[in-house]
Amino acid sequence: MAILPALSLNLGSPEPERLIAFYRDTLGLTPAPEMSPGAFALGSGFLIVSGHSEVTGPATDPVRYLINFVVDDLDAEQARLEAAGVEFVRSKGEEPWGGRISTFLDPDGNYCQLIETPETRALGG
Repeated sequence: MAILPALSLNLGSPEPERLIAFYRDTLGLTPAPEMSPGAFALGSGFLIVSGHSEVTGPATDPVRYLINFVVDDLDAEQARLEAAGVEFVRSKGEEPWGGRISTFLDPDGNYCQLIETPETRALGG
């Protein structure tokens, strides 16, 4: 067996339709219905939102898993999401390696991050 260079992250939710709408409509991720009704293409992998009988309420340990989204303009993307009502818990933190990170909450309380690297910043500018 060989592990292929693609990753699929399955995010269980007590309200999957609400979370699917957030990732599709607010974040603007590309749906991948051929994979699953709640799937989104991310590079060579997928983020899959689904219901699960053992998932209830908001995330109780939201920093255990950080869902990272690399962007070329952190300022513009954060402003767009804040205008849509997305709550940020960390804003434009400068990293020692030259990048910047802002952390926001999805509707289930999971932590997601916008990451701008020096390389992606150069692409956007």
